[in-house]
Amino acid sequence: MQPVYMDHGATTPVHPEVVKAMVETMEKSFGNPSSVHAFGREARKLLDEARASVASLMGASPEQIIFTSGGTEADNMAIFGAARGMRLKGKGNHIITSAVEHHAVLDACKALEKEGFEVTILPVDEDGQVHVEELEKALRDDTVLVTIMHANNEVGTIQPIQELARLAKARGAVFHTDAVQSFGKIPVDVNELGVDLLSASAHKIYGPKGVGCLYIAKGVKLTPLSYGGSQERRRRPGTENLPGIVGFGKAALISQAEMQAEAERLTRYRDRLIDGLMELPHVKLNGHRTNRLPQNVNLSFHFIEGESLLLMLDMKGIAASSGSACTSGSLDPSHVLLAMGLSHEIAHGSLRLTLGRGNSEEDVDYILNTIPEIVERLRALSPLYEGKEAVTSCTQRR
Repeated sequence: MQPVYMDHGATTPVHPEVVKAMVETMEKSFGNPSSVHAFGREARKLLDEARASVASLMGASPEQIIFTSGGTEADNMAIFGAARGMRLKGKGNHIITSAVEHHAVLDACKALEKEGFEVTILPVDEDGQVHVEELEKALRDDTVLVTIMHANNEVGTIQPIQELARLAKARGAVFHTDAVQSFGKIPVDVNELGVDLLSASAHKIYGPKGVGCLYIAKGVKLTPLSYGGSQERRRRPGTENLPGIVGFGKAALISQAEMQAEAERLTRYRDRLIDGLMELPHVKLNGHRTNRLPQNVNLSFHFIEGESLLLMLDMKGIAASSGSACTSGSLDPSHVLLAMGLSHEIAHGSLRLTLGRGNSEEDVDYILNTIPEIVERLRALSPLYEGKEAVTSCTQRR
């Protein structure tokens, strides 16, 4: 049985060219980028080249990119740094975010509440989308930060960031977007989006784990999270993870070259999966039907538990998830699906399939043949489904 990996939203396999670049860096360019000798200069050159590659993929200047340990640190750096910095300037202490953010954002905002900040959480519609009108109503004179993700990690819905950022900045607030799921998958241009801060991660685009970045627009001031050195423009002190950063840069170059063709290919696979699985009874698509990431499929199967579905898929060699990998150990239903109006029972029956460069037409066929069998078996064991079928039969007889 050939394994089928459909959890690229959680992490991606490292691209062979990325591995090669990282190994060469570890073997040949082990110098400290801050050292002035030849070994250090060689390391600095690789660091600068990687920074330029990552910046190019988002339309930024290299000096606007700060390397971090990943998307979570980038989110925290943006949220804590901007909120505290704006309050120090006397601008206020009000933050706005959305109900479907990654926990790296939501938990950071909760932590700031303990420091005296007030947080407004915007609702979303049934597709998981933030409405511009909701942000307009929530903005206040003391709003210092708005943080809304570019594309949702669970349901793939893409937010109207350009309009949201324009509105927030017109009121004097700093605008941050978590683009961890969208960066390298769809066009992400910081100038077109009009954002002040943007978070990204390497391991979502076939780069290594443990490295990410934060884009900081010119003129935006952040208070640092840590102290101890002049690296990364004093925004993130400490010796840089050069092999990881080189890998990030290589992954960014590959994504830039392949993005359009790969997005078109994955969109075809995504739509085949959605159309095929939606033919089953009692199945709901989660997220916007078309305004979603090319690689994302999220469905709720009524009358079954998502955990059981995942286990049976795993036995068939299919790797998938029921939501964010960061909360997979929790028994609680997805906060994203609950915010979109799903009941606890239906939210518990969710399945996320996220496609990637290693997937083929044959993988899609295999899933379309396998999932209906598993769903039928699980529903046959469900007393809730038996009751539903009985009600349906009685209704049809009448």
